Amino acid sequence: MNVALSTPSTTEFGLTDEQARLRDEVRDFADTVVAPAAYEYDTKRELPYDIIAAMGEMGLFGLPFPVEYGGRGKDYFSLCLAVEQLARADQSIAVTLEAGVGLGAMPVFRSGTEEQKRQWLPMLASGSALAGFGLTEADAGSDAAGTKTTARLEGGEWVINGTKQFITNSGSRITRLVTITAVTGESVRADGSIKKELTAILVPSGTPGFTVEPAYDKVGWHTSDTHPLTLRDVRVPEANLLGERGRGFANFIQTLDEGRVAFAALCTGAAQGCLEEAIRYAGSRNVFGRAIGQNQHIAFTIARMQARVHAARLAWYDAARKLDAGQPFKMEASMAKLIGSEAAMDNARDATQIFGGYGFMNENPVARHYRDSKILEIGEGTTEVQLMIIARELGFAA
Repeated sequence: MNVALSTPSTTEFGLTDEQARLRDEVRDFADTVVAPAAYEYDTKRELPYDIIAAMGEMGLFGLPFPVEYGGRGKDYFSLCLAVEQLARADQSIAVTLEAGVGLGAMPVFRSGTEEQKRQWLPMLASGSALAGFGLTEADAGSDAAGTKTTARLEGGEWVINGTKQFITNSGSRITRLVTITAVTGESVRADGSIKKELTAILVPSGTPGFTVEPAYDKVGWHTSDTHPLTLRDVRVPEANLLGERGRGFANFIQTLDEGRVAFAALCTGAAQGCLEEAIRYAGSRNVFGRAIGQNQHIAFTIARMQARVHAARLAWYDAARKLDAGQPFKMEASMAKLIGSEAAMDNARDATQIFGGYGFMNENPVARHYRDSKILEIGEGTTEVQLMIIARELGFAA
């Protein structure tokens, strides 16, 4: 059976030669370094620090940051290209990069003082350190009004109390920083309701009272570092304020909007990885004297998988280009995340079905994608949240 793997051409998608080289370089790294180690690390449930270090040496963590802060001076689109290629082989590795840059370092770059940027960005851009974004709580995440973590000023210090959950890159041995969102005040609206003042504060790892709780026992993303956090009378300097006081909500909305573009690229990579595995297996697995890909049902299933990948890639390319051009991209980011996450989940299910019993074995990449992909419809804003954002952008009070 003569088949070709789906790889976007430079001309077709308008990539520059430099972007195409980056894509190919990361693709080769994913195939030769990440993929062979994925099952071992997934089984051990360990973050592979050697692979993270290699990614740092490649400059992947510094792609969208200026050279003066230790970055490579590229655009956000380039980061997304790298994330997509890594996700083909291992979503956990891809999300470590995506969250490390988009949720960990980017808030410092977007909202930090010059001193904060020079203190934190070089180590984060090098990949020698990771940072987390402490937003989600038991009753808060998409609903920021549910935030219960508090911070008060006392003697020139922020005193922080509360808990966070599902925080990526928060407890690894190279984690150096977590940005915490906390309520720093309240005001009464005209209708009598309470408006919480939400502020972002930088909390270095190891600060007394800041406890990284044991890692979660997750369905998927076993290699990704994810922990709940507890803050009890955590004291940090007043200068650790990130951005303006009371602008935490606006800052984290910007962070999530940008992050969804890279997350959509991750989803596309996952869908692509499933497609490639399905094409390979359908061409080599013989039943009743012929390759299973010769059966119309299998061929049509793979055709739908290809269509999903194509649509998902076009969606995140569009959102990323608008982001880099300084154009409005909120709705495009949500559409890309919606389309990409559904493509990943659907392709994982179809690929597993094509593999049959082999697809149910954990050493098979499609089995890992099947476990990993469900979180793509939940993380960085659920499918329902994306629909709500799109509806609001269209003028509906969703």
